[in-house]
Amino acid sequence: MTDTLTVHTLRSEVVSADAFDPFGVVLTPMEDGTPFTAEEAVLDVSGGIPRFYLMHLDDKPAAFVRVTRHLETTQTLMAVGDVEWTIAVAAPGIDEPGLDDLRAFRIPPRTAITMRKGTWHAGPFFADPSMDFVNLELDDTNVSDHHNHRLDDAFGVRVEIVAE
Repeated sequence: MTDTLTVHTLRSEVVSADAFDPFGVVLTPMEDGTPFTAEEAVLDVSGGIPRFYLMHLDDKPAAFVRVTRHLETTQTLMAVGDVEWTIAVAAPGIDEPGLDDLRAFRIPPRTAITMRKGTWHAGPFFADPSMDFVNLELDDTNVSDHHNHRLDDAFGVRVEIVAE
């Protein structure tokens, strides 16, 4: 079926706190002893057993046909190492996101994101053959809280992300 799909191009932008706000928060390094911030308050792993792990991914070019959301937990992602990566998102509260609902962000090195509960996402994507990511979610997120929407079935497209 992939051969019959139309390519839908999605332009990425460098992530900023304001641009990413509908989807979650951007976390950058802060001095030790910095008081608790509103950005940190978005984190919610109260719905189960938190799982903090290093996730290894291979071969993730910036193209996708499916978006996923987790309704029971936030999810925090950060690349290991000084590498940029990309993620596509659509706001929580949308039952089935359309193509116009999608945004793509390039995440610079030493930057993490926490996605709000229900934020649709595809990725992380990267240019290297493989990458590792710090991932904080629940222990059963990928089993019992993994809701998908197929853009290939809904719109006949494969989304490809390109830099601005």
